[in-house]
Amino acid sequence: MSLLPPSLFSRLVLVLFAGLVIAQLLSFAVHMHERSELLAQATGMQSAQRIADIVQLLDPMSPAERKTIAQVLSAPPLVLSLGQAPLAGRSADADAGVRASMFGTLVRRYLTDEREIVVEVTPADAVPRKGRGRRYMDESGGWTPPMMRNTEGPGYSFVAQIRLRDGVLATFDTRMPRTTANWPYRLLLSLAVLLVAVLLVSMIAVRWATRPLKTLADAADELGKNINRPPIPEAGPVEVARAARAFNTMQTRLSGYIRERTQVLAAMSHDLKTPITRLRLRAELLDDVQLRAKFTGDLQEMESMVAAALDFLRGLESSETPQPVDVMALLESLQADIQETGGSVEIAGQTQRPYTGRAQALKRCIGNLVENAVKYGQRARVIVDDNDSRLELRIQDKGPGIPASELKKVFEPFYRVEASRNRDTGGTGLGLAIARSVAELHGGSIVLTNRPEGGLEAALTLPRLPGGA
Repeated sequence: MSLLPPSLFSRLVLVLFAGLVIAQLLSFAVHMHERSELLAQATGMQSAQRIADIVQLLDPMSPAERKTIAQVLSAPPLVLSLGQAPLAGRSADADAGVRASMFGTLVRRYLTDEREIVVEVTPADAVPRKGRGRRYMDESGGWTPPMMRNTEGPGYSFVAQIRLRDGVLATFDTRMPRTTANWPYRLLLSLAVLLVAVLLVSMIAVRWATRPLKTLADAADELGKNINRPPIPEAGPVEVARAARAFNTMQTRLSGYIRERTQVLAAMSHDLKTPITRLRLRAELLDDVQLRAKFTGDLQEMESMVAAALDFLRGLESSETPQPVDVMALLESLQADIQETGGSVEIAGQTQRPYTGRAQALKRCIGNLVENAVKYGQRARVIVDDNDSRLELRIQDKGPGIPASELKKVFEPFYRVEASRNRDTGGTGLGLAIARSVAELHGGSIVLTNRPEGGLEAALTLPRLPGGA
């Protein structure tokens, strides 16, 4: 079972949607990476600048003044202490060592002179704890606004030790989170709005591009019901107009071909009437009774074959205007006609309302099915099953049935089953072909099945128009 949507429209929309989502995710990932790097660099430069400024401030002061100023300036996230033991200058890992080297370089650049600087970097969790109002406190006791709190794991502790001009060691302990900003919700909203807008435009474009295909498919489906349907408009893009023009040309040729064939057979039927009549008159003059009967039978068979062929072509071409048809009255009329000739027809069920169709074509279709059931199966039973979506007539008989391999072949013109049905009953082999062409003309179908209890069932299904009869 395929997981792809069934329609071309939904498949194109799915491909566009998947491509847009992947592109947006990649764009967002690149943006977040670059943003984090820039924020981290900016934070490190700020800390290095502040340390350099404090060192330049403390250099000319006396020890007492330094102690007072150090207490004032020592506030998270930068803690200042004086006179601590020298640092070893070791970092926790290679990445921390690189960061320590970069941070030391920044501090030296801002100090603008050569002096001893030792930097140690160790991972340190910046654990946000709820504080006053809408601020948060990190591990070092500093207040960090929500957009600046760490959300992606541990940050780093930078401990920088700088020797003042009089030899006193000033130690600076600062915390810099690995990610210094929360999710950029405005960016996410912007990307979501862009995604929805592009998707809507894509859906409109795909619908506009696939609409001609739907029009062409509907026209092809309608062509099977009405060969003389109005041509489809030859408008739109070059490819669409060309396809519409080709379809209309095909329809015109098919219509002309069927019309010419019907006219030829109609002319043949008319022209054959005179010689057939002469032959019948001459056959009546024959003294041999048996020979006269054979001639008369052959002439009748010729007439019935011509008439059946014309009926078949009329079923394909039918120019009747659809109108409400009382199917029950039609069945009762057929029942009366067949019973007058000694046949038996039983009707079960009832239609809900008239069916909109071609009256003469439907009579020919149903009549052929009922007459076949009576002719080959002794009697016919018609079961009417009607609802809002379709009208179904099941014609059952008690005959020998048809081999399963022949159930579809019997719909072919002039095809006759010789093994399961008696050839002596006559017929031209066009009855079922005519019935099927009429059913398809109405958008319906005929299905033949052998009944388990014996006999054949022909199920004629005719769809009802939505909201119509």
